[in-house]
Amino acid sequence: MTAPSQEPPPAVPYGTPTAPRIAVRGEAHLEVDPEIARIGVTVAARGKDRRAALDDLTRRNTTVLDLVKTYGDAVERLETGSFSITPELKEKGRGERIHAYHGRVHVTAELTDFTALGELTTRLADMDLTHVDGPWWALRPDSPAYREARQQAVREAVQRAREYAEALGTSLAALVELADIGAENPQPPALAAPAGRMRSMAYATAEDSAAAPLDLEPQRQHVHAQVNARFTMAPPQL
Repeated sequence: MTAPSQEPPPAVPYGTPTAPRIAVRGEAHLEVDPEIARIGVTVAARGKDRRAALDDLTRRNTTVLDLVKTYGDAVERLETGSFSITPELKEKGRGERIHAYHGRVHVTAELTDFTALGELTTRLADMDLTHVDGPWWALRPDSPAYREARQQAVREAVQRAREYAEALGTSLAALVELADIGAENPQPPALAAPAGRMRSMAYATAEDSAAAPLDLEPQRQHVHAQVNARFTMAPPQL
């Protein structure tokens, strides 16, 4: 006759009197300088003839791209987005008669040199029928600031757990669990709030005198990190 197998007792999620658990949250909030800045440039053209409007739009778009490219390594990315050429119908009269054609091209530039950024935005805004939006300040996805925030959140969780244990006259024994907030029950990601931007500069005319470069103050970026941590501690003497 064989002896019944001795299975270990099931784990108790909230600890036991001989191995009590502490659950804490660690948080970190950093304020750092931005690493990149994005601007949006919309080039427009208008003409009575479709081909004339398209030719003007092509010429202005080329001028914008050539100007941005002159800044070399200061420009990390240059992308063309939407393009449109739209007829404008006359409001009066019979039939659908076309009054003019409107064309638009949208370009996005990403810069790492903020001194060059101020000069470039001013020169772009000084172009005919050119609309400039931005800048939008940001960190790169792999910025060291995110790593530092996560590590700081972990250190804060450990420190908080130690303080609880010390208040009971005992000490931590082992780490049981460490998790990002929401890692176990993920929620749909919330849309990030847009970063700070300067007001738009739109539709400067060729007759305007050359404007001085903008003196831009980069907006500080806020980085947050949160973790949940559970520890066991030596049984306190209560």
